[in-house]
Amino acid sequence: MDFSGCRSRVIENPTEVLSVALQEGLLWRRKSCGRISAHGAQSTSPDTSANIAVHISQPWFHHKISREEAQRLIVQQGLVSGLFLLRDSQSTPKSFVLSMCHGQKIKHIPIAPIEDDGRVYTLDDGHTRFTDLIQLVEFYQLNKGTLPCKLKHYCTRTTV
Repeated sequence: MDFSGCRSRVIENPTEVLSVALQEGLLWRRKSCGRISAHGAQSTSPDTSANIAVHISQPWFHHKISREEAQRLIVQQGLVSGLFLLRDSQSTPKSFVLSMCHGQKIKHIPIAPIEDDGRVYTLDDGHTRFTDLIQLVEFYQLNKGTLPCKLKHYCTRTTV
């Protein structure tokens, strides 16, 4: 959807979808954070901990859980296609993993930082880039992209 004009419209062209998603995302970040320049480059202000805090506050982000724990949560909540969570990578520092279910199988997809300061994320070798995990999740909730299906339902945190 493109909400930038007087009225919204459905965009069919995948290239245009990506362009609009990135443009709207950058505008949103500029308005809310003031950390992105007009060219899409972020300032060098030390905001990494604030950026992490935003991710931690999201219901789909499970901070410091293992791959096995992610699998357990997904199985516990029904192995429904599109069920997902994001977590810290245990093997790669400053990286994340999208754990998701499709066809009753669990897939773990690395989300790699692609800029030197680790502030731009991708899960498709840089073809689609996001300034934070919130943008990434919102994009893949609307678009399948390279994933096996759209992200539909997030795994809730469970207390034992």
